Amino acid sequence: MLKRSDDGRSEAKVKANTHVAVIGAGAFGGWTALYLLRRGVRVTLVDAWGPGNSRASSGGETRVIRGTYGPNQPYTKMAARATQLWKEHEKRWNLKLLHQTGVLWMVTAGDDHFERESLPLLREGGIAYQELSVQEMAARWPQINLEAVHWGIYEPEGGFLTARAACQAVLDGFLAEGGQYRQVAVVPRGLDGKWDSLSLSDGSKLDADQYVFACGPWLGPLFPEAVGHRIRPTKQEVFFFGTPAGDDRFTEGKLPVWADHRDRFLYGIPGNHGRGFKVADDTRGPEFDPTWGERTVGAENLRAIRDYIAFRFPALKDAPLLESRVCQYENTPDNDFIIDRHPRHDNVWLMGGGSGHGFKHGPALGEMVAGLVMEGNDPGALFTLQRFGK
Repeated sequence: MLKRSDDGRSEAKVKANTHVAVIGAGAFGGWTALYLLRRGVRVTLVDAWGPGNSRASSGGETRVIRGTYGPNQPYTKMAARATQLWKEHEKRWNLKLLHQTGVLWMVTAGDDHFERESLPLLREGGIAYQELSVQEMAARWPQINLEAVHWGIYEPEGGFLTARAACQAVLDGFLAEGGQYRQVAVVPRGLDGKWDSLSLSDGSKLDADQYVFACGPWLGPLFPEAVGHRIRPTKQEVFFFGTPAGDDRFTEGKLPVWADHRDRFLYGIPGNHGRGFKVADDTRGPEFDPTWGERTVGAENLRAIRDYIAFRFPALKDAPLLESRVCQYENTPDNDFIIDRHPRHDNVWLMGGGSGHGFKHGPALGEMVAGLVMEGNDPGALFTLQRFGK
């Protein structure tokens, strides 16, 4: 069955005996491969270094899952659906991946437009929340210095996901259900030219009927004309601090995931089985090469984070640094995802631009994109490449 979209591109339903290749086994690609497999097609999943590897944007220990996203966006509802699917797969796989410790938003900016306009979407999405005064927050979490905080949003069902472990769990589930996996790289030659098969780093070729590229920060170099600069990888630094011996106030049992909406947006994840008190600055860092970039943190950023935790969490003033990590965001200009067909190849889908907030949505996105590929539907204007112009 073949139909035409409004821009003239063909949309075709995929037959059940189709072979789909998914390139990238991170949060986007792994879940998409799994849901395609469940739609009855043959699926080969490919990744250069493996799911949740240290170069991947889906690597590392933890990611926040929350529904507060501001106004006029689809991500709150997407987070609600993703939460449901994370829970379902925890039961299916008998694994603990979702830790619902709660998420606390501390509103300190003079303009609280973002938080105020998040509330109707939280209600519409069915995500539980509480509006808290400073006095209520101080009573519940006295270990936080609430100076300059005006009010807060608490999402009791939010929390964190174990990222690296989740990527491996998705792959294990995919293999258990009959999927094929190859740890091999795609050779980036001629992907914007005449479409044929994929050349792989081991000298072989991969022939499929449909292709889904979910390559994170490598999507731009693989498709320099179609994507190119529309995805910009940036260096992001994450720090893990040691808490005082015998003091459980900074563990996941006593403190929620927190977000501090100041002049710079900082966030943190307590505990995670003794890994340390995680703190990160969401401000976009410098451009970064995800393949060859040296993953060492800067002394200046470490000093800034130390100054911050001494202010906001006074008991951690002299906390030792236990670990640090450099990851990357792959940002689009508007921070919305890219989910679209290749402009010149109807059987090629491009999926990326997580922009630092994509991981939590993995199962909901995988479910959605599998449906788009199978049914040949249009992804909607928000996610298309056309929104960037030429």
